[in-house]
Amino acid sequence: MNGSTRGHGRRVVFWRHGQTSWNLEGRFQGSTDIPLTDAGRSQAQRAARLLAALSPDAIVSSDLQRAADTAAELSAVTGLEVVHDSGLRETYAGSWQGLTNEEIQEQYGEQYRAWKLGEPVRRGGGELGTEVADRAVPVVLDAVKLLPDRGTVVVVSHGGTIRMAIGRLLGLDPSNWEALGGLSNCCWSVLGEGARGWRLLEHNAGTLPEPVIGDDT
Repeated sequence: MNGSTRGHGRRVVFWRHGQTSWNLEGRFQGSTDIPLTDAGRSQAQRAARLLAALSPDAIVSSDLQRAADTAAELSAVTGLEVVHDSGLRETYAGSWQGLTNEEIQEQYGEQYRAWKLGEPVRRGGGELGTEVADRAVPVVLDAVKLLPDRGTVVVVSHGGTIRMAIGRLLGLDPSNWEALGGLSNCCWSVLGEGARGWRLLEHNAGTLPEPVIGDDT
């Protein structure tokens, strides 16, 4: 979904971190602090050059290193200081963390199926999606309040957290948040402020369509 970002008020650019080894292995990362691969850092450098063209006014990032190191690449290009906030971390998923999708289905089949059907599930004994939104969205809105008119903030976070934050900001029912497709590594989505609230202007921008290796798929 692409659209012009001109003619609107303030903008929020949700930028997913670059590739990690656990992304490649299909392991659920959650709040585990996994670093970028060399390829992930290159992805961040490339995307940072593109995002700098939006002339962002602020950068806010998850404090997990895969997001913080991604944000640092945009900081290097723009000169903006990065504000780190643990409220933007990925979903804590307890015993699911570190497992592959196949292992989760084998060990937690009933819980996995309920989650895929949109039911509120504490995956691995961790957080509900609504709880993730409860902690992430205030961080985003606090950053928005500091923006000038027509200003832009880049929020560097994680696939699941971004999905939930966008769903909450768009006013979607939590059972429908899954309708928002996942973000590829180092791709972004743009929300614009309109007369009737937030609008999704771009989604999963920065790459041609490809299978998404996410933290929440």
